[in-house]
Amino acid sequence: MTSLLVFAGSTRQQSFNRRLARVAADLGREAGAQVTLLELGDLDIPLYNADLEARGTPVDVLRLKEVLHAHPAWIICSPEYNGSYTALLKNTIDWASSPIKGDPLWQDGTLPFRGKVVGMLSASPGALGGLRSQSHLAPLLTNLECWLAPKAFALGQAGSAFDDQGALVQETQRERVRAVVDQVLWAAQRLQA
Repeated sequence: MTSLLVFAGSTRQQSFNRRLARVAADLGREAGAQVTLLELGDLDIPLYNADLEARGTPVDVLRLKEVLHAHPAWIICSPEYNGSYTALLKNTIDWASSPIKGDPLWQDGTLPFRGKVVGMLSASPGALGGLRSQSHLAPLLTNLECWLAPKAFALGQAGSAFDDQGALVQETQRERVRAVVDQVLWAAQRLQA
């Protein structure tokens, strides 16, 4: 059973990307994966600051590194702010990739990322569905030695895409999300073999 980590680069209560992350997590469970739906807002992670880090890595950053490292397959739901990914997502990645000097495990900054198979999803009220955030996120993840799934999905017109229970209204959109989840799980299983 593959462990799948799903998270959104948003903490907004009614975030379309958090809704999309819940859909992806449900589809991962349907596919037989052991799913962790991580809420970044549940972690107490400050803005990255090397001076702060020099006084000691925050406990929740260590928790984040452990969670990322423990899952070979990820789905990231990336909102689009000003044509790119969010500051929250960048800050999360910056902390998780920062080496901890003298720590035998975490002195390697890419360890939480290396070899992870990542599927990208995004949702936006606009027609492009957050596609530009994915185009900026892809090189960042590749630089950290992640494997990116060729399939991705950007959900446009997200304001009308979900029902009151948070499910996608159109089955074709659900199938597009399922295709990304399935490809990530398929690739992660083969890379782990």
